[in-house]
Amino acid sequence: MSTPQPPMPQSAAAEWPAAPGAAPSAPAPAYPTYTSPIPVVRTHLGHALASEWTKIRSVRSTMWTLGVLVALVVGIGLLTGLVIANADPDLGGESPLSLGFFGLLLGSMCLITLGVLTTASEYGTGMIRTTMVACPSRGRVLAAKALVFFLVAFVVTLVCASVVGLLHVSLLEGYNASEPTGGEWLKGTVGVSLYLALLGTLSLAVGSIVRHSAGAITIMIALVLAPLVIALFMFSPSLSDVQQALFEYSIPNQMSIFYANSLSESGPSGWDPLWIMLVAAGAALGAAFALLRKRDV
Repeated sequence: MSTPQPPMPQSAAAEWPAAPGAAPSAPAPAYPTYTSPIPVVRTHLGHALASEWTKIRSVRSTMWTLGVLVALVVGIGLLTGLVIANADPDLGGESPLSLGFFGLLLGSMCLITLGVLTTASEYGTGMIRTTMVACPSRGRVLAAKALVFFLVAFVVTLVCASVVGLLHVSLLEGYNASEPTGGEWLKGTVGVSLYLALLGTLSLAVGSIVRHSAGAITIMIALVLAPLVIALFMFSPSLSDVQQALFEYSIPNQMSIFYANSLSESGPSGWDPLWIMLVAAGAALGAAFALLRKRDV
């Protein structure tokens, strides 16, 4: 009686030579094939934009900072209009749109904070590693963050500036105030909103460079307030040119130019502040992109 042979392994059976005259058979696959039910598509900037939009609208810091922005701009604007209207003023033919400057100046701090948190907070929590694994193209991630933040900041600021402008025009009608022209409305709503959105984008780039929320916010607040404060304490005549330059190019003065209320008679005028901020934000984003490609996450 012959002893039974153990079953031949599949790999050995595949290598066993076929009998003479037999048709060759295909080797059996080592592993069963699997087809994913999820369609595989080539990723692009639209996917990164959708991801960043989901992030910015789902975190609490966005709602808090934008809520405080609306409260400051609209609340201070309404309060300013009521106080001046109750004082029975004579505006001397000036446009009432300029009263919205005070609320927007304080509201800019909210945009600075949100811009920094959009990038720096991910480094603080370590979520930036997950983001870069999902989207290895670092430039695409930074571009998506900047675009989403810019659009959110611009839309919210534009709505607030428009509401405050309408409130001031209606409250101060009949107090020898001039009716704002189309150009004044454009600069006092769209122009200043673009400027503040670019200021927030500059903060986003600084947050990506510094990678520390508190440090980046401190740098940006100093950038907004320090030039004006330093200029106020320059009493020496030899520093008059430096003092004048600090006044002219300080961010509060550049914001006031959109309302034709510049602190100095020379320096930037018209739409110049917008181009200055556009160049500054672009340079900061370029530096952030270069460092993002060189450094580890």
